[in-house]
Amino acid sequence: MQIDFDGMDPKEVYHILTQTIIPRPVAWVLSENPDGDYNLAPFSFFTPITSNPPLLMFSVGKKPTDGSFKDTRVNIETNRHFVVHIAHRELAEAMTETSRTLPHGESELKNVDLELTEFDGSPLPRLKDCRVALACELYDIKEIGTAPQSLIFGRINAIHVADEAITRDDKERLRFDGSAIDPLGRLGGSEYVTFGEILKVPRPA
Repeated sequence: MQIDFDGMDPKEVYHILTQTIIPRPVAWVLSENPDGDYNLAPFSFFTPITSNPPLLMFSVGKKPTDGSFKDTRVNIETNRHFVVHIAHRELAEAMTETSRTLPHGESELKNVDLELTEFDGSPLPRLKDCRVALACELYDIKEIGTAPQSLIFGRINAIHVADEAITRDDKERLRFDGSAIDPLGRLGGSEYVTFGEILKVPRPA
């Protein structure tokens, strides 16, 4: 089957894209609300984009209720700092709960049993149970499309990785164990994929 997007409703395009561009890593983003509490929300249009400077990008839509900017964008634009977490399978339900649309400024952390801890290199805390967390500072925001989507570019200032996921190779370079990190990947609808078989295929010389 060939599917042509020309003239298709954007909601249907989204439905198709999220089921075919898979799996997608999920940025579980913590930002600071105006009252000093914290917002926490997942975004699966997410990727690293450069190493010099170290940048990542995730895409944020608007609230479906009234078309206003989501709190994540508002908070990052105001305070500039945010933390991106990579969740593992035991956190799937909590992460999904934080996707719920709440009134502006209301913290998702009130609805989930998650503990925050201090994050060296960041003015914001991180989720204690996440094995990877990236301390980020706003680099740029670009609006794209007719909705529009907000593309948030963050400079990564520091990264936390759980000790059990770190080893060293024979040249003493850090190596990170994907199976120990056990990241969740986003599929379509209500589906996620968990870590499975590792294929090691050497790159061409």
